Amino acid sequence: MTALRPSRMAGLGPMLIVAVIAAALYWPLMLAANVGPAGRTLASGAELDCQTALACASQLRNPVVPAPAQLAQGFVRLSTPVTSPLALPYNVGVTAGETLLGLLLATVTGIGLALLLVASRAFERATLPWLVASQTVPVVAIAPMLAVLLGQYGVQGFLPKAIIAAYIAFFPVAVGMSRGLRSADPLHLDLMRTYHASSAQTYRLLRFPASLPHLFTALKVAVTSALVGSIVAEISTISFSGLGKMLAENSRASDTVALWVIMGYGAVLGVTLVALVNALERWVTPWSRR
Repeated sequence: MTALRPSRMAGLGPMLIVAVIAAALYWPLMLAANVGPAGRTLASGAELDCQTALACASQLRNPVVPAPAQLAQGFVRLSTPVTSPLALPYNVGVTAGETLLGLLLATVTGIGLALLLVASRAFERATLPWLVASQTVPVVAIAPMLAVLLGQYGVQGFLPKAIIAAYIAFFPVAVGMSRGLRSADPLHLDLMRTYHASSAQTYRLLRFPASLPHLFTALKVAVTSALVGSIVAEISTISFSGLGKMLAENSRASDTVALWVIMGYGAVLGVTLVALVNALERWVTPWSRR
């Protein structure tokens, strides 16, 4: 474990450098984005506590890019009280639950499809083009249709959003898992045949272990896809909670500061979910640690 720590710390260096550069550039970029709207606001005769467009760039009520103080105020305003259904922490939990359930459904579906794709070339030729085509349908268009269809069978509330998230996320899992199942060393496959191993034994002892790195790489893509699917589903359907619902409400209210805060929460949630998949990968495949 101690041997791993220096490499992990070294890997944090580039991330910290990017973070420092982004923080240094934020203020000038904010001023550049807001100075035009600030000048137009002053020219319209609006009463502001500033005299020049540059001075007003950090004080607009609905800025293009919020100033750090505005972001901090928006964060406090939208994050308290923590347990309130109107606060972001509660809604982040709802979206996270939908995303994780969608990822679970996508994983089960994707692994099942991968097994069929590897087992039968005829099945792969017949279904793979349709699987690819299914990913070209915009989720904004299909989400309301799926919600209505599922509602006819009594599936409402939390589950339809998870199913829509799974619809987006299953494809990378299926493709990654099928590639992983085929990645087993041919010499090892010959050895399994020499020992007269059954198909089930070959999958359990060779193909599945070989596929795990590919599976977890696909899961990192799938979890972010599932998060996007959950948020889009919340926006496109009738929702009473979740990040998508808050994005839609604050977009209609033209509250740009709130939108930036919500997007920040969404980014942190996405990074956290990918980190959870990374932690699961290290636990399931300890031999692959570098």
